[in-house]
Amino acid sequence: MAQPTAWDAHPEPLAVSSAPVPQYGSGSLADLLPTLAAGMGVPGTTAAIGELAPVDRACVFLIDGLGWEQLRAHPDEAPFLTSLLPSSRGGTGRPLTAGYPATTATSLASVGTGLPPGAHGLPGYTVRNPDTGELMNQLRWNPWTEPHAWQPYPTVFTLAERAGVHAAQVSSPTFQNTPLTKVALSGGTFHGRLTGEERMDLAAGQLAAGDRALVYTYYAELDGAGHRYGVASDTWRGQLMYVDRLVQRLAEQLPPRSALYVTADHGMIDVPFDEEHRIDFDEDWELSAGVALLGGEGRARHVYAVPGAAADVLAVWREVLGEQFWVASRDEAIAAGWFGPHIDERVYARIGDVVAAAHDDVLLIASQREPNESAMTGNHGSMTPAEQLVPLLEVRS
Repeated sequence: MAQPTAWDAHPEPLAVSSAPVPQYGSGSLADLLPTLAAGMGVPGTTAAIGELAPVDRACVFLIDGLGWEQLRAHPDEAPFLTSLLPSSRGGTGRPLTAGYPATTATSLASVGTGLPPGAHGLPGYTVRNPDTGELMNQLRWNPWTEPHAWQPYPTVFTLAERAGVHAAQVSSPTFQNTPLTKVALSGGTFHGRLTGEERMDLAAGQLAAGDRALVYTYYAELDGAGHRYGVASDTWRGQLMYVDRLVQRLAEQLPPRSALYVTADHGMIDVPFDEEHRIDFDEDWELSAGVALLGGEGRARHVYAVPGAAADVLAVWREVLGEQFWVASRDEAIAAGWFGPHIDERVYARIGDVVAAAHDDVLLIASQREPNESAMTGNHGSMTPAEQLVPLLEVRS
């Protein structure tokens, strides 16, 4: 009998070492922009993804929520994207790993800074601010925290602009002045456009604006459809059809010496609405005992214990959830490389005393504290292939 791979190994309880760690430094989202910038001669960047040949003009189109597995499962809805997959004639696409946790704020910071979460410091959907003791939502940036104190590193766009590369972001106008944009995607010029078609046309124009150009564009609505209705829904499939047309529209407008790279921030998994698959922290006295703050999200939890209770919380969480979640102490998760090869000192205490990453099709909700998040059909965050693997698809002119 064949031995199980790291993706499907399921000991009881799950060993921390069995979690499939993201491919930081060789095949993660954090490696994409540095590789492209290095090909343009930008100092301070490294070509970590070796198979990407240098190009003078590169556009990264990030589609929120488009996982590698979901894309491969829907060839009829996405014929153009499917033509770029390795199974198609001439396709050279491959998966990247999003990074842990596989969630938007973390992934966008990894993309823009070229750093893993342990360095850029956005290691979850919500994490504790060690200076205030409060939970901070890093997507909505609430409560307010000074952005560049929270994430002090320059973005790859900033490094590229300093090196004389034309750098630009093309996205919804609502994102122009958000703190997340400032810490993750700033540098060069921001161009706000409401429709997907306008963004594709403008992104192509920005590529042609310099002899060397690094352009980023973004589409969010596929992710929203997945959260509300699930990746098995007609609404999600309709959004995928629209996204496919957008990618083809941009690809057909590429100026000479250009490449388009299509990727995503995470995949997604639908979780059934029953007690077996949705464990409610707010109704579980065992899991809540000794917990001061519950951070993260349903499939990627940061658990902050009351002083002196961390060991007991870890033991209980392993006993209750250990067959369905990888449950690690902070130091175990760091040593295993979940957040990258090293952790900046300022980031250490943002990570939970206990970190729990879902293995099975389960969700640890908090129905009272997080009513909106607890009601979502599609979810993400953990290290399973459905969440962790994102596409890297290439079109060259």
